[in-house]
Amino acid sequence: MTRKQLQQMIRLSLCGVMAAGVFALGTPASLAAVPAQQPSYKTVTETFDWGPSVSKVIVDLGRTVKASEVNTGTFKVHVRRELAEGAITPAEAMREKQGATISLGAESTSDKDLEGDRQVTKAYVSDAKGNPVESGGYVTLEMAVSPTDTLGAALNFDLHTMLNNWVKPHYTITDGRKLVVDNNQGDIRPQADKFHYNHELVVRNSFPYASYEPELKNKDEKKPLIIWLHGMGEGGNSPSLPIMGNKATQFADASIQKYFGGAYVLAPQARTYWMHGYKGFADGTSIYSESLMECIKAYVAKHPHVDENRIYVGGDSNGGYMTMLLVRDNPGFFAAAFPTCEGLKDSLISDKDLKNIAKTPIWFTAAKTDTVLPPKDYAVPTVARLKKAGADVHFSFFDKVVDTSGKYKKADGTPYEYMGHWSWIYVYNDECEDTIGGKTVKLFQWMAAQKRK
Repeated sequence: MTRKQLQQMIRLSLCGVMAAGVFALGTPASLAAVPAQQPSYKTVTETFDWGPSVSKVIVDLGRTVKASEVNTGTFKVHVRRELAEGAITPAEAMREKQGATISLGAESTSDKDLEGDRQVTKAYVSDAKGNPVESGGYVTLEMAVSPTDTLGAALNFDLHTMLNNWVKPHYTITDGRKLVVDNNQGDIRPQADKFHYNHELVVRNSFPYASYEPELKNKDEKKPLIIWLHGMGEGGNSPSLPIMGNKATQFADASIQKYFGGAYVLAPQARTYWMHGYKGFADGTSIYSESLMECIKAYVAKHPHVDENRIYVGGDSNGGYMTMLLVRDNPGFFAAAFPTCEGLKDSLISDKDLKNIAKTPIWFTAAKTDTVLPPKDYAVPTVARLKKAGADVHFSFFDKVVDTSGKYKKADGTPYEYMGHWSWIYVYNDECEDTIGGKTVKLFQWMAAQKRK
């Protein structure tokens, strides 16, 4: 892969860019009273189709207030986003390139995404977890989030490292009079907090990882294992990135767990990127191949309730590349695979490799508008060859990647369109399907039925 192609990979995991809103203030006199203790707040970070965003702040007022005393104009919320040491914003990177055109999807053209006022969309008295109550010592402020609003973005994609890094947000909540809250007491992550975080030392590699464990009804019960391999931007040494960099937290959600009656989820993290080959970038090898398999086996050994006949592997882009390598080099080990916008060029797959890949049932996902890893060079010819070889292969091939929730639209009223490379959105939202035996079957419905022979 050329340097130019490598630069294109910067778009793999970039969160969308956001815009700020300002709202009017109108503070009840009772809220201006001096609180009984120092007020503080916690942020709430959720994962969305475009990645993680701070969607709420839960303010501990230090005194009791009634629901009737709070509305969307009561508080003003200001944020300053502190980047990791040495990191730069996309806007800074574009200036650094001195006019070179670097497409980042939903782009930032200024540094307004580093500091500004958040738009409060809902405000209510709540308990410490953010649940509405009639009277209490906490107020929850819900804020506007969208693919084009950056003030709430929890990640920054650094073009120097081509990796995402966590942003440290500094919030100041005021009521327009005496109350000023700037004491941060932590972050609540309702989806990511379902996971455990650890690392596995294998040979020369240590793999940070996130894992989810389903509820077991009895000591003899066996549950399948879903392995998810992250995109290029989620490499490094922060095990929450592989699941929060986009929306892989969804694998622990009831919408997907229901197909399996509960399933383990394992999301290991590469220190660099899965496409890190022995001779070059995406050269058909990976320095992590053998040790990653050992990591998977070690995890299974430590979790005896994993059904070894129902281990599934998938990944997006850089992770789709590694998915292809794992099924190629370990034929018959996995019950099924689901690579998404995968990065193993068809020209690097020999006829012998194809025979090995064909031994694993496999479901591809991609979009026709993907210019980072054009499907015509990757999934399309590989799917055709696998079908010709008689493999159990399926392909969800979308025209483009758009918002299907109905919440986000372009100026003309049509659904918001994401980068064509982001076809993983359809996977997380359980929108991949195929006609099998005359019936419409969804990806995870199909996958749950696969067992190692």
